[in-house]
Amino acid sequence: MVAGKKTIIFDLDGTLIDSIEDIAVCMNKVLEKLNLPIYEIKDYKYFVGSGVDVLVENALKGSSQEIKNEVLKGFKKEYDQKLHTNTKPYEGIYELLDELKKLNYNLAVLSNKPHDFTVAYVDYLFKDYGFIEVHGQKKEIPRKPDPIGAINIATALNIPCEEIFFVGDTMVDMQTAKSAKMKAIGVLWGFRDEEELLTNGADFIVKHPLDILKVIHS
Repeated sequence: MVAGKKTIIFDLDGTLIDSIEDIAVCMNKVLEKLNLPIYEIKDYKYFVGSGVDVLVENALKGSSQEIKNEVLKGFKKEYDQKLHTNTKPYEGIYELLDELKKLNYNLAVLSNKPHDFTVAYVDYLFKDYGFIEVHGQKKEIPRKPDPIGAINIATALNIPCEEIFFVGDTMVDMQTAKSAKMKAIGVLWGFRDEEELLTNGADFIVKHPLDILKVIHS
């Protein structure tokens, strides 16, 4: 029975898992094949967060739609071939999830990563933690910051949105939380900075995963 339980929804990339190196390597490989400029890993922190279409758009500003389509196709082929070995949970994430499991929290994921890959990474890296709602980008559901995905999770769990913590690392996550009337926790170990998170509605800022425990107990 999940109704009435305390609930946390996590973003995936930049929040639970550090995936930026693998994303950058795969995209740069595609760009190199097409003799297009490549980027440093740190640049990709500002390209991601809104799904693969926007990643390509950010990396190829000023390019033709034909080139963008070719890069998108190449990136999906390169990135979707397998789970990537450099992608791992951030330090402290497993310790946080251990504590949340002891506290009997509902755990959920809402990501703009394609749905199949979101499920695959959660199953691979977090299979012991009982995430009961795991959702990536789907054609039929608008991607974050549209709040419908978050609201659907709340509905499935029979938990009022106002009682749910939404944890993420970008303005997209903070906007999603606020639009869904959830409590927004912005994390500083991910892809963006404190100013962006606060400007976009973060109710709390945390520097380490275990700091989330202080927030939910406050």
